[in-house]
Amino acid sequence: MIIDMPNTRTREISSKIDELHEERGESATGRVLTLLISTNEDELEHALELANAASREHPCRVIAISPKRGAAAAQTKAEPEDDAAADDETSNLDAQVRFGADAGAGEIIVLHPRGGLVHHQDTLVIPLLVPDAPVVAWWPTEAPANPSKDLLGAMARSRITDAMRSSNPYRTISDLRRNWSPKNVDMSWTRLTVWRAMLATMLDQPPHLPISTVRVTGPKGFLPMDLLAAWLRLRLNVPVVVEDVPGATAVTGVYLTRADGVLSLERPDAEEGVAVISMPGQSPQTISVPARTLEECLSEELRRMYPDEIYAEVITRGWDLIHTTD
Repeated sequence: MIIDMPNTRTREISSKIDELHEERGESATGRVLTLLISTNEDELEHALELANAASREHPCRVIAISPKRGAAAAQTKAEPEDDAAADDETSNLDAQVRFGADAGAGEIIVLHPRGGLVHHQDTLVIPLLVPDAPVVAWWPTEAPANPSKDLLGAMARSRITDAMRSSNPYRTISDLRRNWSPKNVDMSWTRLTVWRAMLATMLDQPPHLPISTVRVTGPKGFLPMDLLAAWLRLRLNVPVVVEDVPGATAVTGVYLTRADGVLSLERPDAEEGVAVISMPGQSPQTISVPARTLEECLSEELRRMYPDEIYAEVITRGWDLIHTTD
């Protein structure tokens, strides 16, 4: 069910949601969180599709804020700070409410602010939050330089960015590092969860000999590869070499050198999703390691809801160990 609400106000949206809940005989109290999505028109539907899927594991209210193109320039004379102060005929807000199959295990509210409301998104969102439920803010592509100072980010218990999908991943991660907060996490890091788990398992196997050097291979300018190298450099305290592989689309291998030989985890083709674990004195082992989807990464971060201490160490300390000229 999709209900369009042009030229509306937040109180009208809230009333409509209450009405729909009453008709369906359900309550919003079962929502475990409110997910705020700040995005643009081009990315909106894709972000809602991911949130819809993730909500089946984490029932939530999704509030997506997506200003219309040129909305900020189309200022009204009054430029009200909230929609209640808007003119009786023009609220500067179009909205859409999605329920049922169109909204996963929750409801989706899409807000299209115009004029002065573009700069007061927190005022729009606050009346629509689920009472007593934590708030998560997610920027699917472009993120503010300082998420904790952002109007939406300031009210969030967890802030999820995705520097890899921004227009300039390394500039974005540089901004996020400079303005780091324990509540922040980036999905460039979340993409590495399986790699980190498998490497940790390999290093847990005897004999527990010291690692002397590490080599990480993958595509040039691939942010998750640098984060993986930073994690290994920080944890193992040995030199880590990053090697570019032309044509690669993701991390292709990690090679750990020790006295008895090289331990390696290789996945030459991320699309095929087949990895090979090689350890000295043992036959190679083939396992399935498909590339992580955005849905999986989002679900993991919604499941965590507490500071990622390892990411914090990597982003604040490990990164500088492999980027000595930054």
